[in-house]
Amino acid sequence: MPTEELRATARDAGAATGPEEPRADAPGGPAASETPLGAPEKTPEDASRNAPEARANASEARTAGDALDAMELLGRVSYGRLATSMRAMPFVAPARHIVRDGGVVLRIHRGFGYHRACNGGVVAYGADNFNSGGKAMWSVQFTGTADIVRPTPDDLRLFGDEPFRADGERFEPVYMRIEPQFATVHTLDYLAEQPNRHVA
Repeated sequence: MPTEELRATARDAGAATGPEEPRADAPGGPAASETPLGAPEKTPEDASRNAPEARANASEARTAGDALDAMELLGRVSYGRLATSMRAMPFVAPARHIVRDGGVVLRIHRGFGYHRACNGGVVAYGADNFNSGGKAMWSVQFTGTADIVRPTPDDLRLFGDEPFRADGERFEPVYMRIEPQFATVHTLDYLAEQPNRHVA
């Protein structure tokens, strides 16, 4: 067949079938979509709406992490400070503590009278290792509701011996349990070559 007739036949076939669509993977062809069919595309407005939820989740994670760290650190020391108010006046009292079942059980002197102000109310409790002489120092503080409790035999074993006197009078123990709700951990780190002179 002459060359002119072959070209005419090819033109006629192309007109009948229409132009060939470029393949997605061909150079210059349309890019393959990464969004599933029917799925709405995310917009900046969507990201803005989700930001508060993401921040709230991060805050909850930090709070939970602080609570776990606080309980672990409290288990390293024996004494801390109980704080609340009595007759509209704030006070801080020394207390012996143990960590039990996710809460903290305190032993204080009944003669202080502070247990009456604390029972059923919100209190703060704090402890630290500032007298350890170490290079890594920390303090823990948390708030929660305090309730007077009767200690179990295991609690008494963990508390150990009672002081003989408190403020010159015979020590009489009273026990309270606090369920921590908001915990905060602070740290102070010294360089290895720095002497720690903050030891009592």
